[in-house]
Amino acid sequence: MTATTTAPSAAPEHTRPTVRPPSGRLRAWATRAPLLPALIFMIVVTQLPFVATLVISFFDWNALYPDARSFTGFANYGDVLGDPALRKSVWTTILLTVAVVLASLVLGLALALLLDRKFKGRGVVRTLLIAPFLVVPVAAALLWKHVLYNPEYGLLNGLLHYVGGPQPDWISNTPLLAVEASLVWQWTPFMMLILLAGLQSRDQQQIEAARVDGAGDWQIFVHLTLPHLRRYLELGALLGSIYIVQNFDAVFTITSGGLGTANLPYTVYQSFYQAHENGLASAAGVLVVIGSIIIATFALRVVSSLFREEVGRA
Repeated sequence: MTATTTAPSAAPEHTRPTVRPPSGRLRAWATRAPLLPALIFMIVVTQLPFVATLVISFFDWNALYPDARSFTGFANYGDVLGDPALRKSVWTTILLTVAVVLASLVLGLALALLLDRKFKGRGVVRTLLIAPFLVVPVAAALLWKHVLYNPEYGLLNGLLHYVGGPQPDWISNTPLLAVEASLVWQWTPFMMLILLAGLQSRDQQQIEAARVDGAGDWQIFVHLTLPHLRRYLELGALLGSIYIVQNFDAVFTITSGGLGTANLPYTVYQSFYQAHENGLASAAGVLVVIGSIIIATFALRVVSSLFREEVGRA
């Protein structure tokens, strides 16, 4: 009895399996994969410390007595909101932020209108006006403290002495104004760049049509330029507020938080490094972050609306 074997028949060419294209979810993950290392790094550097700060804020924890720490819940937040010194620092932070942002916006708008015109040497002037924003904040504060404000050899008192004026001690007499002036000097170029971008995105045909109809420069500025710059003014105010609320360098360097200039970040520094109250400092820091997030949310909405307007205009 013999076994018979049959050879498998070859599959016809038209029935060969076809390679399916990758699904949309797979393509999305392949696109995002190169960004994962940066995302992981950002989470490790920013989010994990914030989570640790949030946890510490629920403990009564003094660095001098680490074994005596205990869980207190939201008691630290109540102490932060009920502390008169902290409430005063919050008010100082608001005054500092509002004054610096408004003054920077007004000066930045004036400089942006100047640079929007064509004149000889405009590129050099633009570079010089941007320079203060590129200076390290601590160096800028030291410049104002020693080169300008010093009552013995400062430039301001030197000019007053030349014309026979008084010789005031600027930091002692007007401490908050001294801090505000240094911040306005540093943040005006930032506002100028934002507003200059807004000016250069205006519809020139609309402006020319207004001039043909007999509109003057002031009428064009009030009825065309300012409405067009509204979003850019909002963006500059929100972004400036985010950074100035968190400012520490100018207050620490110029006045060391004295004479009523201690803002919230400096008060957090005092609680952490001088009083060694880790729990209170962490609670105050969390409140600063929450306030910054609220402001940043409005800033992101303004940015997204600007992008939508530019896309619609294109």
